Amino acid sequence: MTLRDSITRRNFLKNTGKGAAALAAIAASRRATSANDRIGVGHIGLGVRGGTLIRQVAGSGAEEKYPSIPGVKVVAVCDVYEPHLEKGVKRASNPSVRTYADYQELLADPDVDAVVIAVPDHWHARMLIDAAAAKKDVYIEKGWTKSIAEAKAMRAAVRKSGIVMQLGHQGRQHAAVIQARELIRQGAIGPVTFVRAGRLMNREREHGIYRWYGGYTAYDRPDPKQVIADLDWRRWLGPASDKPFNMEHFWHWRCYWEYGTTVMGDLMSHEMDFVQAVLEHGIPESCMCAGLIATLNDGREAPDTLNAIFDYKADPAKGLPAHQVTFAMTMNTALPPQYPEFRGKDAYLLTNGIGQDVNDFQVFGEPDAGRYGGERGKVVLAFDPAKTPAQPSHMQNFFDCVRGRGRAKCNEDEAFIEAATFLLATDSLRAGRKARWDAAREEIRES
Repeated sequence: MTLRDSITRRNFLKNTGKGAAALAAIAASRRATSANDRIGVGHIGLGVRGGTLIRQVAGSGAEEKYPSIPGVKVVAVCDVYEPHLEKGVKRASNPSVRTYADYQELLADPDVDAVVIAVPDHWHARMLIDAAAAKKDVYIEKGWTKSIAEAKAMRAAVRKSGIVMQLGHQGRQHAAVIQARELIRQGAIGPVTFVRAGRLMNREREHGIYRWYGGYTAYDRPDPKQVIADLDWRRWLGPASDKPFNMEHFWHWRCYWEYGTTVMGDLMSHEMDFVQAVLEHGIPESCMCAGLIATLNDGREAPDTLNAIFDYKADPAKGLPAHQVTFAMTMNTALPPQYPEFRGKDAYLLTNGIGQDVNDFQVFGEPDAGRYGGERGKVVLAFDPAKTPAQPSHMQNFFDCVRGRGRAKCNEDEAFIEAATFLLATDSLRAGRKARWDAAREEIRES
């Protein structure tokens, strides 16, 4: 089957049902992965992020940034766009790697033990559920999915199948996360009632954020005729509504609500998951979010300016009072940055990067609170790498869990928290009101 084989939407839906039944049958005979077995990996989606993830698994050749993971081999790659598929073949470090246009055919490959999914968000739920039915362990990119109903179905599928699942929030791989959590639990900065996070960005006026072509700094527009020739557009649409080919929708899908949750699932999810990794406070009680397109009037639906306020109940077991977390975003100005900061009564803890990159922090005493005293701006505590063991990479943690059948750091329960959190903000933004979380029903309700 070639990438240019097209299917109608009706046949797509029919074939998906048949595929799920076939995958369930295959799963019954799938062998277990022992400590001595090689783990065969299939990569689904080889675009910008997927092209990076395959390097993390297979290694990147001369580039030492991504050494290969021992005992793991990329045996299959899948994409509906030929140049991306070719990229996957080149980066697989396996001259015998198999290629697929249909992800269900990859899931049916008996040599595939685990899959790495890096596709537009509108595909996440279906691919994860199908992978779980096939008993394939899953590393999947954020944001987890587009709705609470999908998140519930995904969590149920992972639990029922017993697969290992890791959501791609690599901020959890740093020892600084663990040490910050321990210090706050020990009361080192006093009761935390306020946390600030954000994503402040800027580009040249002619280079709008998300308007790149296959790379974060690639702005040369490809020939649309060649893109059409190399792309199975119907298969790319999949669960989305049927429509004629659209260059902007294909390349810049994060700008449009139909394919994802725009900045919420992309940028906000990283920051809020990092805060969750430190505080472990779960799903917010409510969120008030407002945003607009202030500067990037280029046909996008995604806001380029946004503020969200999340309210959390007190959690005495974790020493947390009622508190707020704010998230701010702009695509018009980048300095000074808004890295995550945790403010307590006695001090505040300031990190050194955006959520997925934090590997250091400093604690500044509050001179008027009495506990630390001294001059304003004085560092009273700092991250000490000698006190917390170095952690495996996020991808290595996934494969360690695949081999040992453990729970990944950003497992299905953490993924559900991630999704519910940014979906509260999405609901509030689009409805123009405060969104509240019904914990008993696990649903978003009107204020």
